[in-house]
Amino acid sequence: MLLYSVNITHTIAFNHNQFTLEQVGKLHLSPDERDASLNLIKAELEIEELVYLSTCNRVEFILVCHKKINSKFIERLLKLVNADFSIEEITNYTSKALVYDGEKSIQHLFRVASSLDSFIVGEREIITQVRNAFEDAAKAGLSGDRLRLIARNIIATAKEVYTKTTIAHNPVSVVSLAYRKLKDLQVKKDARFLIIGAGQTNTNLCKYLKKHQYKNFVIFNRTFEKAALLAQSINGRALPFEDLLSYNEGFDVLISCTSSAQTIVDLKLYEHLLQNDSTGKIAIDLAIPYDIDPIIYKNYKVNAILVESLQQQAEENLASRRSSIDKCEEIIEKNITIYKEMNRARSIERAMQSVPLKVKEIRENAVSNVFAKEIETLDENGKEVLNKMMTYLEKKYISVPMKMAKEIFLDQNVS
Repeated sequence: MLLYSVNITHTIAFNHNQFTLEQVGKLHLSPDERDASLNLIKAELEIEELVYLSTCNRVEFILVCHKKINSKFIERLLKLVNADFSIEEITNYTSKALVYDGEKSIQHLFRVASSLDSFIVGEREIITQVRNAFEDAAKAGLSGDRLRLIARNIIATAKEVYTKTTIAHNPVSVVSLAYRKLKDLQVKKDARFLIIGAGQTNTNLCKYLKKHQYKNFVIFNRTFEKAALLAQSINGRALPFEDLLSYNEGFDVLISCTSSAQTIVDLKLYEHLLQNDSTGKIAIDLAIPYDIDPIIYKNYKVNAILVESLQQQAEENLASRRSSIDKCEEIIEKNITIYKEMNRARSIERAMQSVPLKVKEIRENAVSNVFAKEIETLDENGKEVLNKMMTYLEKKYISVPMKMAKEIFLDQNVS
């Protein structure tokens, strides 16, 4: 094996392409136990370096290891990750896991950090998640020089992808588009938000709103506990769903997204919720079928933000992002070549790290044993000259082999 081989780098991936989000969730390690679990995995599986990447739709183990990554290795890994896995679950995870070895592992990591492998292509969150994963591994003593070099290159590449292409331009999720339209309407920070439904879509939108300093939320949901949980996370108020019919505090923005097959807000309820307020309102209906009766928009002054138009815009934006993928791939390929050259040079440096110590040992042995008697016959001036000469030779014997090795590498690279 060549000194600069990357074949000992592997990635074992469990992501949204093969598994449900619930299945991916079973591979998440709790923050309190993560470092201890990963150190155990590293020791038990004889892994040299290890990084654990965990997001809402992927869990990946990035490792430096001389072992072959086969089904037995993955089975052992899964048992260490989750001791409660059944035999059937381990078999399922093992059969569907994606394993990338050597240069394919490097290429995969570059694409992950650049969001080309994401559930939503172009989402910027992944670069932060990847960076944090590598930094956490370094802090915990799980990773070393090889994965540190990979991290530096993939983060720099991802930044270049986001800077030099339009891959991350224009939002592609309904929630982010809905928020952008709200922002365009210049809604005041103290606006009153009346929210119907506490599912994932409304939860995500509410988190956007809280992040941007909106703070006046009232939440209704058929399951009160879910409304209370969402209200707690955004410092809002939760009310029982049946209280919607008697709610008399007014609103500025009405947001609804439920799984109801019937209209939630009809003309009569809307009139009641207005409380004789004639100012213009905003209605965001993210439900299919609609929660808010469209006839309301014909009878009242309402800026309506509807899921249908948002989905159409999302698809157009996603198509635009996909048109940038070829450019992204070019940037990645260029930077993989740069990384491989850096890795070869760094591998030579790692291999040569023992040279200084060996040279010092030879010098010490020469002074203390081989030429000890002869040195004793020298006067102080002679000893000083000898010491200067040996120090000079020591430095040359350390620097020259390194320089020659790099020159050989460069010659091979050119040819």
